Amino acid sequence: MKNSRSSQRGQGMTEYIIIVAMIAIAAIAVYQYFGSTVRNQTAAIAQELSGNDGTAAKTKAQTDATAGAAKAATKETLDTYTGNKGE
Repeated sequence: MKNSRSSQRGQGMTEYIIIVAMIAIAAIAVYQYFGSTVRNQTAAIAQELSGNDGTAAKTKAQTDATAGAAKAATKETLDTYTGNKGE
């Protein structure tokens, strides 16, 4: 009886780890598509807060967001996923 409870706890932990890993993979994929947009938006905010003009960074963020949205609309497979290195 005690062994059954222990294996159920182990199964629950394994399922939890699998779910966390899937969320991490999804987060990496989203960051791959929209990472430069987030960086440029953060740069624009930082420049504005410091009293400088953040228009260039904001424009770059908008350009990157448009490119990221177009890229997200295309279906990629594992064969084409590694071709993103230079972007």
